[in-house]
Amino acid sequence: MTDLPLDQVRTLLAVVDEGTFDAAAAALHVTPSAVSQRVKALEQRTGRVLLLRTKPVRPTESGEVLVRLARQVGRLERDAYAELGLSGAGEPTRVSVAVNADSLATWFLGALTRLPADSRLRFELRREDEAHTAALLREGTVMAAVTSSPDAVPGCSVRHLGRMRYLPVADPEFAVRHLAGPLREALPGAPVVVFDRKDDFQDGFVRRLTRGHAEASALRHYVPTSEGFVEAVAAGLGWGMVPEAQADPLLRTGRLTVFAPDREVDVSLYWQQWKLDSPALAAVAGAVTEAAARALRR
Repeated sequence: MTDLPLDQVRTLLAVVDEGTFDAAAAALHVTPSAVSQRVKALEQRTGRVLLLRTKPVRPTESGEVLVRLARQVGRLERDAYAELGLSGAGEPTRVSVAVNADSLATWFLGALTRLPADSRLRFELRREDEAHTAALLREGTVMAAVTSSPDAVPGCSVRHLGRMRYLPVADPEFAVRHLAGPLREALPGAPVVVFDRKDDFQDGFVRRLTRGHAEASALRHYVPTSEGFVEAVAAGLGWGMVPEAQADPLLRTGRLTVFAPDREVDVSLYWQQWKLDSPALAAVAGAVTEAAARALRR
Protein backbone atom coordinates (compact mmCIF):
# COMPACT_ATOMS: atom_id res chain seq x y z
CA MET A 1 0.00 0.00 0.00
CA THR A 2 1.22 3.51 -0.78
CA ASP A 3 1.85 6.13 1.88
CA LEU A 4 -1.11 7.46 3.82
CA PRO A 5 -1.81 11.12 2.99
CA LEU A 6 -1.42 13.05 6.23
CA ASP A 7 -4.16 15.51 5.34
CA GLN A 8 -6.62 12.63 5.16
CA VAL A 9 -5.36 11.11 8.42
CA ARG A 10 -5.62 14.48 10.17
CA THR A 11 -9.13 14.94 8.80
CA LEU A 12 -10.14 11.58 10.25
CA LEU A 13 -8.80 12.70 13.63
CA ALA A 14 -10.73 15.98 13.41
CA VAL A 15 -13.97 14.13 12.72
CA VAL A 16 -13.41 11.86 15.73
CA ASP A 17 -12.45 14.74 18.01
CA GLU A 18 -15.26 17.05 16.88
CA GLY A 19 -17.91 14.34 16.72
CA THR A 20 -19.48 15.26 13.35
CA PHE A 21 -18.38 15.97 9.79
CA ASP A 22 -19.81 19.48 9.97
CA ALA A 23 -17.93 20.32 13.18
CA ALA A 24 -14.72 18.89 11.73
CA ALA A 25 -15.18 21.04 8.62
CA ALA A 26 -15.53 24.15 10.76
CA ALA A 27 -12.41 23.26 12.76
CA LEU A 28 -10.41 22.62 9.57
CA HIS A 29 -11.85 25.63 7.70
CA VAL A 30 -13.03 23.48 4.78
CA THR A 31 -16.44 22.38 3.54
CA PRO A 32 -18.25 19.33 4.98
CA SER A 33 -18.08 17.87 1.46
CA ALA A 34 -14.28 18.09 1.52
CA VAL A 35 -14.17 16.34 4.89
CA SER A 36 -16.42 13.57 3.64
CA GLN A 37 -14.34 13.12 0.48
CA ARG A 38 -11.08 12.89 2.44
CA VAL A 39 -12.49 10.27 4.82
CA LYS A 40 -13.94 8.24 1.93
CA ALA A 41 -10.60 8.45 0.08
CA LEU A 42 -8.78 7.21 3.17
CA GLU A 43 -11.23 4.34 3.56
CA GLN A 44 -10.76 3.40 -0.09
CA ARG A 45 -6.99 3.63 0.29
CA THR A 46 -6.94 1.34 3.34
CA GLY A 47 -9.77 -0.91 2.22
CA ARG A 48 -11.37 -0.55 5.65
CA VAL A 49 -14.38 1.17 7.16
CA LEU A 50 -12.80 3.70 9.53
CA LEU A 51 -15.80 5.47 11.04
CA LEU A 52 -19.18 4.44 12.39
CA ARG A 53 -21.54 7.16 11.16
CA THR A 54 -23.26 7.59 14.51
CA LYS A 55 -23.84 10.77 16.50
CA PRO A 56 -21.21 11.44 17.59
CA VAL A 57 -19.17 9.44 15.08
CA ARG A 58 -16.96 6.69 16.51
CA PRO A 59 -13.85 5.11 15.01
CA THR A 60 -13.86 1.43 14.15
CA GLU A 61 -10.98 -0.74 15.32
CA SER A 62 -9.12 0.12 12.11
CA GLY A 63 -10.02 3.78 12.57
CA GLU A 64 -8.53 3.75 16.08
CA VAL A 65 -5.19 2.70 14.57
CA LEU A 66 -5.15 5.75 12.28
CA VAL A 67 -6.42 8.10 14.99
CA ARG A 68 -3.53 6.98 17.16
CA LEU A 69 -1.16 7.52 14.24
CA ALA A 70 -2.48 11.06 13.75
CA ARG A 71 -1.95 11.94 17.40
CA GLN A 72 1.55 10.47 17.38
CA VAL A 73 2.53 12.40 14.25
CA GLY A 74 1.21 15.57 15.86
CA ARG A 75 3.26 14.90 18.99
CA LEU A 76 6.45 14.38 16.95
CA GLU A 77 5.81 17.53 14.91
CA ARG A 78 5.41 19.64 18.04
CA ASP A 79 8.59 18.21 19.54
CA ALA A 80 10.48 18.93 16.32
CA TYR A 81 9.20 22.51 16.18
CA ALA A 82 10.27 23.06 19.78
CA GLU A 83 13.78 21.70 19.13
CA LEU A 84 14.10 23.91 16.04
CA GLY A 85 12.88 26.97 17.91
CA LEU A 86 9.86 27.25 15.64
CA SER A 87 7.19 26.92 18.29
CA GLY A 88 6.28 30.59 17.80
CA ALA A 89 4.11 31.57 20.71
CA GLY A 90 5.91 29.11 22.96
CA GLU A 91 2.79 27.11 23.75
CA PRO A 92 3.29 24.52 26.50
CA THR A 93 3.53 20.87 25.48
CA ARG A 94 0.36 18.85 26.15
CA VAL A 95 0.82 15.41 27.71
CA SER A 96 -2.33 13.28 28.06
CA VAL A 97 -2.27 10.43 30.57
CA ALA A 98 -4.89 7.98 31.84
CA VAL A 99 -4.56 7.27 35.57
CA ASN A 100 -6.61 5.30 38.05
CA ALA A 101 -8.21 7.27 40.88
CA ASP A 102 -6.23 5.65 43.70
CA SER A 103 -2.90 6.50 42.07
CA LEU A 104 -4.11 10.07 41.53
CA ALA A 105 -5.05 10.35 45.21
CA THR A 106 -1.81 8.89 46.55
CA TRP A 107 1.41 9.11 44.54
CA PHE A 108 0.92 10.14 40.91
CA LEU A 109 0.55 13.91 41.26
CA GLY A 110 3.78 14.00 43.27
CA ALA A 111 5.57 12.60 40.23
CA LEU A 112 4.42 15.49 38.06
CA THR A 113 5.60 18.09 40.56
CA ARG A 114 9.13 16.69 40.33
CA LEU A 115 9.45 17.69 36.69
CA PRO A 116 11.59 20.81 36.09
CA ALA A 117 9.64 24.04 36.45
CA ASP A 118 10.86 25.24 33.06
CA SER A 119 9.71 22.11 31.21
CA ARG A 120 6.48 23.90 30.13
CA LEU A 121 4.33 20.80 30.15
CA ARG A 122 0.57 20.93 30.53
CA PHE A 123 -1.14 17.76 31.64
CA GLU A 124 -4.49 16.38 30.61
CA LEU A 125 -5.26 13.58 33.05
CA ARG A 126 -8.07 11.15 32.39
CA ARG A 127 -9.32 9.29 35.44
CA GLU A 128 -10.18 5.69 34.65
CA ASP A 129 -10.05 2.35 36.45
CA GLU A 130 -6.63 0.73 36.06
CA ALA A 131 -8.25 -2.23 34.30
CA HIS A 132 -9.65 0.11 31.62
CA THR A 133 -6.94 2.73 31.07
CA ALA A 134 -5.32 0.64 28.32
CA ALA A 135 -8.47 1.11 26.23
CA LEU A 136 -7.83 4.86 26.11
CA LEU A 137 -4.30 4.14 24.83
CA ARG A 138 -5.67 1.79 22.21
CA GLU A 139 -8.12 4.45 21.03
CA GLY A 140 -5.35 7.04 20.84
CA THR A 141 -7.12 9.27 23.35
CA VAL A 142 -4.06 9.40 25.62
CA MET A 143 -0.34 8.92 24.99
CA ALA A 144 0.44 7.13 28.26
CA ALA A 145 -1.40 5.30 31.01
CA VAL A 146 -1.03 3.74 34.43
CA THR A 147 -2.64 0.35 33.91
CA SER A 148 -2.95 -3.06 35.50
CA SER A 149 -2.30 -4.78 32.17
CA PRO A 150 1.23 -6.08 31.48
CA ASP A 151 0.30 -6.69 27.83
CA ALA A 152 1.51 -3.82 25.68
CA VAL A 153 -1.06 -2.04 23.54
CA PRO A 154 0.10 -2.15 19.88
CA GLY A 155 2.58 0.64 19.29
CA CYS A 156 3.30 1.06 23.00
CA SER A 157 6.05 0.09 25.42
CA VAL A 158 5.35 -1.21 28.92
CA ARG A 159 7.28 -1.23 32.20
CA HIS A 160 6.38 -2.48 35.65
CA LEU A 161 5.91 0.27 38.24
CA GLY A 162 5.26 -1.75 41.37
CA ARG A 163 2.36 -3.11 43.44
CA MET A 164 -0.34 -1.08 45.16
CA ARG A 165 -1.53 -2.85 48.30
CA TYR A 166 -5.20 -2.76 49.32
CA LEU A 167 -6.47 -3.58 52.81
CA PRO A 168 -9.95 -4.92 53.69
CA VAL A 169 -11.10 -2.33 56.21
CA ALA A 170 -14.18 -1.01 57.98
CA ASP A 171 -15.21 1.32 60.77
CA PRO A 172 -14.62 -0.61 64.04
CA GLU A 173 -18.27 -0.32 65.13
CA PHE A 174 -19.40 -1.44 61.67
CA ALA A 175 -17.13 -4.48 61.95
CA VAL A 176 -18.63 -5.46 65.31
CA ARG A 177 -22.18 -4.97 64.02
CA HIS A 178 -21.89 -6.61 60.59
CA LEU A 179 -18.79 -8.79 60.49
CA ALA A 180 -19.00 -10.83 63.69
CA GLY A 181 -18.85 -14.58 63.30
CA PRO A 182 -17.32 -16.53 60.39
CA LEU A 183 -16.26 -13.95 57.80
CA ARG A 184 -17.22 -16.13 54.85
CA GLU A 185 -20.80 -16.05 56.07
CA ALA A 186 -20.96 -12.47 57.31
CA LEU A 187 -19.18 -10.54 54.57
CA PRO A 188 -21.51 -11.34 51.61
CA GLY A 189 -24.43 -9.80 53.52
CA ALA A 190 -22.64 -6.73 54.90
CA PRO A 191 -23.16 -3.29 53.31
CA VAL A 192 -20.27 -2.42 51.00
CA VAL A 193 -18.77 0.69 49.42
CA VAL A 194 -18.03 0.46 45.68
CA PHE A 195 -16.28 3.01 43.49
CA ASP A 196 -18.58 2.78 40.46
CA ARG A 197 -20.37 0.19 38.37
CA LYS A 198 -17.11 -0.91 36.72
CA ASP A 199 -15.60 -1.65 40.13
CA ASP A 200 -15.38 -5.41 40.66
CA PHE A 201 -12.72 -5.25 43.38
CA GLN A 202 -14.94 -5.85 46.41
CA ASP A 203 -16.87 -8.59 44.61
CA GLY A 204 -13.61 -10.26 43.66
CA PHE A 205 -12.44 -10.19 47.28
CA VAL A 206 -15.63 -11.91 48.45
CA ARG A 207 -15.40 -14.48 45.65
CA ARG A 208 -11.88 -15.40 46.73
CA LEU A 209 -12.89 -15.55 50.39
CA THR A 210 -15.90 -17.78 49.67
CA ARG A 211 -14.21 -19.78 46.89
CA GLY A 212 -16.64 -18.45 44.32
CA HIS A 213 -19.84 -19.10 46.25
CA ALA A 214 -20.81 -15.45 46.84
CA GLU A 215 -20.17 -11.83 45.92
CA ALA A 216 -20.42 -8.59 47.87
CA SER A 217 -23.81 -7.53 49.14
CA ALA A 218 -26.42 -5.94 46.88
CA LEU A 219 -26.65 -3.27 49.58
CA ARG A 220 -23.84 -1.20 48.11
CA HIS A 221 -23.00 2.50 48.08
CA TYR A 222 -21.36 3.99 44.96
CA VAL A 223 -18.78 6.65 45.79
CA PRO A 224 -16.80 7.59 42.65
CA THR A 225 -13.85 9.48 44.17
CA SER A 226 -10.88 7.91 45.92
CA GLU A 227 -10.98 10.30 48.88
CA GLY A 228 -14.77 10.03 49.15
CA PHE A 229 -14.57 6.24 49.02
CA VAL A 230 -12.18 6.13 52.00
CA GLU A 231 -14.28 8.61 53.96
CA ALA A 232 -17.46 6.60 53.28
CA VAL A 233 -15.83 3.45 54.67
CA ALA A 234 -14.48 5.33 57.71
CA ALA A 235 -17.95 6.82 58.29
CA GLY A 236 -19.43 3.32 58.58
CA LEU A 237 -21.48 3.18 55.37
CA GLY A 238 -19.88 -0.14 54.45
CA TRP A 239 -16.63 -2.05 54.20
CA GLY A 240 -14.20 -1.60 51.34
CA MET A 241 -10.77 -2.30 49.91
CA VAL A 242 -8.67 0.80 50.63
CA PRO A 243 -5.11 1.55 49.43
CA GLU A 244 -2.57 1.01 52.20
CA ALA A 245 -1.29 4.59 51.91
CA GLN A 246 -4.78 5.99 52.59
CA ALA A 247 -5.72 3.42 55.23
CA ASP A 248 -2.60 3.70 57.42
CA PRO A 249 -3.36 7.14 58.99
CA LEU A 250 -6.93 6.08 59.77
CA LEU A 251 -5.77 2.75 61.22
CA ARG A 252 -3.40 4.59 63.54
CA THR A 253 -6.18 6.86 64.84
CA GLY A 254 -8.64 4.00 65.21
CA ARG A 255 -11.12 5.21 62.59
CA LEU A 256 -10.55 2.03 60.57
CA THR A 257 -9.80 -1.56 61.41
CA VAL A 258 -8.52 -4.39 59.20
CA PHE A 259 -11.23 -7.03 59.54
CA ALA A 260 -9.43 -9.73 57.55
CA PRO A 261 -5.76 -9.73 58.59
CA ASP A 262 -3.28 -11.27 56.15
CA ARG A 263 -5.80 -11.02 53.32
CA GLU A 264 -4.48 -7.84 51.72
CA VAL A 265 -4.56 -7.68 47.93
CA ASP A 266 -1.69 -6.40 45.79
CA VAL A 267 -2.43 -4.92 42.35
CA SER A 268 0.49 -4.65 39.95
CA LEU A 269 0.64 -1.37 38.06
CA TYR A 270 2.38 -0.74 34.74
CA TRP A 271 3.32 2.33 32.74
CA GLN A 272 2.42 2.08 29.07
CA GLN A 273 3.25 4.80 26.57
CA TRP A 274 3.53 5.39 22.86
CA LYS A 275 6.80 4.25 21.32
CA LEU A 276 7.89 7.76 20.40
CA ASP A 277 11.22 9.53 20.70
CA SER A 278 9.51 12.39 22.52
CA PRO A 279 11.51 14.38 25.10
CA ALA A 280 8.33 15.44 26.88
CA LEU A 281 7.01 11.89 27.15
CA ALA A 282 10.42 10.59 28.24
CA ALA A 283 10.62 13.19 31.02
CA VAL A 284 7.18 12.27 32.34
CA ALA A 285 7.96 8.55 32.18
CA GLY A 286 11.15 9.07 34.18
CA ALA A 287 9.38 11.09 36.86
CA VAL A 288 6.52 8.59 37.13
CA THR A 289 8.90 5.63 37.40
CA GLU A 290 10.92 7.32 40.15
CA ALA A 291 7.80 8.25 42.14
CA ALA A 292 6.36 4.76 41.80
CA ALA A 293 9.61 3.23 43.06
CA ARG A 294 9.23 5.25 46.27
CA ALA A 295 5.48 4.83 46.76
CA LEU A 296 4.67 1.30 45.56
CA ARG A 297 5.77 -2.09 46.74
CA ARG A 298 8.33 -3.91 44.62
